[in-house]
Amino acid sequence: MHRYFLTLLIIAVVFFQSAFAGELRSGQFTFSGWDGPALEVHYIEPAEDDMADAPIVIVMHGVRRNADDYARNWRELAKEYGFRIYAPEFSQRDFKGAELYNLGGIGTDHPSSYAAIEPLFTSIMERGGTADGYYLFGHSAGAQFVHRALLFEDLDHLKLAFSANAGWYTMPDETLDWPYGIKGTAADEDDLRAWFGKPMMILLGEEDTDTRDRNLRRSMEALKQGPHRFARGVTFINAAKAKADELSVPLIWRGGTVPGVAHDNAGMAIAAAPLIAAHEKNKVDTQP
Repeated sequence: MHRYFLTLLIIAVVFFQSAFAGELRSGQFTFSGWDGPALEVHYIEPAEDDMADAPIVIVMHGVRRNADDYARNWRELAKEYGFRIYAPEFSQRDFKGAELYNLGGIGTDHPSSYAAIEPLFTSIMERGGTADGYYLFGHSAGAQFVHRALLFEDLDHLKLAFSANAGWYTMPDETLDWPYGIKGTAADEDDLRAWFGKPMMILLGEEDTDTRDRNLRRSMEALKQGPHRFARGVTFINAAKAKADELSVPLIWRGGTVPGVAHDNAGMAIAAAPLIAAHEKNKVDTQP
């Protein structure tokens, strides 16, 4: 395994935060302030008077498009750490298949799903509070969304992104056809340099090693990344480090492994939450 990976259990213990004492409210609202289809956004947030300093976490769902479940997985964490949680739902009707959701509509005439994030943050801020940015967390297909969004979209208000247990990756390789590499897209070496300089953590459940999961892609290109999600995550960050060295730029991404967790959004959220809280207090360095 690469030195960029560390065990997150240790961090979770060291940087434990005090609990949020107020009551939480939850529900959903319709977000239409962008060029794509309207999105239903499931939220968990403190009362309006308590939102001023609450960190904003935008949570990206997986292949089942169950944004409501993903938001609920963060409810106790929102209370414990004082977060505001927002989980937009990219429906199958409006964002059919991987092509229009986790692959962002790249190469199609459909509005890019990645382009929804910054306007969504603007809409969230209209609900109250004074946050100057947001955290972006995605699990499974949502993790695919996250790592590609950082490559193809200017996320000006992003504080830190988490790509947790992605099934497969777009490699930083100009010789591989999209979506396994960047050949055939508008991305070039300058975009790779910028990508490597964006704040992202690759989170991997140490037990996410099922090679027969029905949602695990088994194309020839995906299998070259590894037999299961854990191996593919290691391959991805190692490839990024090699490419960053080739381009003579630093890679500021970090990798973290989570003991005892398989392909489980709730378990990965538990690992990410203290990192977000610590980042807010400038206690975690995302540099290698």
